[in-house]
Amino acid sequence: MKAESSRQLRLLDLQAIDTRLAQLAHARATLPVLARLADLEAKAGLIDDQIVRARTAVGDVQREVAKAEADVQLVRDRAARDRARLEAGTGTSKELVSVQHELESLARRQAELEDLELEVMERAEDLESDLRNLTEGRERLGEQLAALTAERDEALARLDTEAAEVGGPRESVVAEVGPDLVALYDKIAQASGTGAAALRQKRCGGCQLELNPVEINRIRAAPDDEVIRCEECRRILVRTAESGL
Repeated sequence: MKAESSRQLRLLDLQAIDTRLAQLAHARATLPVLARLADLEAKAGLIDDQIVRARTAVGDVQREVAKAEADVQLVRDRAARDRARLEAGTGTSKELVSVQHELESLARRQAELEDLELEVMERAEDLESDLRNLTEGRERLGEQLAALTAERDEALARLDTEAAEVGGPRESVVAEVGPDLVALYDKIAQASGTGAAALRQKRCGGCQLELNPVEINRIRAAPDDEVIRCEECRRILVRTAESGL
């Protein structure tokens, strides 16, 4: 009888272990740093997308700059050849007049192309500046993420260490309680969160309700090896010296 009573008392130790382990698991899942990390990671993802688009835009405009420069250079080369021909006086008067007209057209075309080149280069500078700002912002965000990750890992390590310390004795306690009682305890715990509660001062430690006199008398008369359950919450009621029986 005493052994059975002791076995049931060990249920309270098992319940205390499981309660603390559940608290630690909840604390692990709801660390404030996790929400802050998730927020920053979301922001980092948005910035990464913006950086990809910015790099694509910079690449496109750089190709435009290269084309504009090439177009201007073509006109300059043609104009240089025409000037050289005029200076050399090669050709008939009609041909030289035609070359002069072409030089005037080339000058206008060069001015147009240089204006276009300048506009494209200014756009390229703006896009490159945007990309630099995004990249610098992402680097700062990366530093914040690294700091928060270290903070999270430290907090998780503390919780895991405590969980290992708290849960260490559980296997031996389970062995002392026995498979039959543990099976019942686990079944109740799955349904209500806790499988056992102490009976203290005629009150269930699980639902906190006071037992009626009829139930108290029944428990008082029950043998030590009988598993008593609360009529309200159905948890295993463990009788202690403070039960008020």
